[in-house]
Amino acid sequence: MQHVDHTKNIIELRDISFSYGDEAVLRDITLDIHKGDYLGIIGPNGGGKSTLLKITLGLLEPARGTVKLFGTDVKDFRGWSKIGYVAQKASFDENFPLKVREVASMGRYPKRGLFRFLTVHDKEIVDMALHQVDMFEYRDRLIGELSGGQQQRVFIARALAGQPEVIVLDEPTVGVDLKTQEQFYALLRKLNKDLELTLILVSHELDTVSREATELACVNRELIYYGAPKKFFEGDYLSRLYGEERHMRHEHGTVNH
Repeated sequence: MQHVDHTKNIIELRDISFSYGDEAVLRDITLDIHKGDYLGIIGPNGGGKSTLLKITLGLLEPARGTVKLFGTDVKDFRGWSKIGYVAQKASFDENFPLKVREVASMGRYPKRGLFRFLTVHDKEIVDMALHQVDMFEYRDRLIGELSGGQQQRVFIARALAGQPEVIVLDEPTVGVDLKTQEQFYALLRKLNKDLELTLILVSHELDTVSREATELACVNRELIYYGAPKKFFEGDYLSRLYGEERHMRHEHGTVNH
C-alpha cells in the first residue's frame, strides 16, 4: 500500500469569515486538512459548522478569506470527483424502486457521464465499494426496504464508487440507534486506516467523535480548538465551545455517549 504523506495539505482554509446579512456566522477560520486525516468538525447548532462545510465545497463564497482544494483555488477547482459527499438524510423518494447496486452505481456517473452505460470495470468498482461497506449481499434489495443505518452504508458505497481522495460526511448518524452508530463509526475507522481515505466528519457528537477522529476542529463562529482530540479536554475549550453548563455536565459524566 502506498505510504500516505500526512504532511501534505489537500484542503486549505485561510482567514475565512462569513455573514448572513449583519449576523457574523464565521470569523477568521484557518484550517489545514492533510492527506489521511480523519477530521471531526464539532460545534453547537448555529455555530457555523454547516456554513463552513458549504464554503469548503464551494457552495458558498466567504466574505473574506481563501479556500484551496488540492492546491487550487476553489473558484477554479474542477476535480470534484476527488471529493465524495454523504449527506445527513438521503435526498431520494424511498418509494422509488431503486436497488442498492443502482444507488451505489450513481457514484460512477461523474466519471462516466450521466447517460453513458457503465463498463464492466465500473461495475467491478461498484461491487467492491459495496463489499467495503458490507452491503454487497443486499445489492438486489430495494433501497427503501433498508434500515437508516444500512441506507447510509449504501450512500458511503456510492461515494466510494467515485474513487475519491476525500469523503465529507455531514451529520451522518442523525436518526440512527446507538448500536448502528457504533457500527457506522467502526466502518469509518476501517476506511480511514485500511483505504487511507481522508475523512471530514461534521457532527454534534463530541464524545464519540473525539474518540474516533485523528484531528478535531471545534467551531462556534470562531475556531475554538484545532488539534489532537485528547488535548481538547485538557484546556477550557469545552466551556468556550458550549458554555459552562455543558462543561459541568461533561465533568460529572452526564453528557450523552
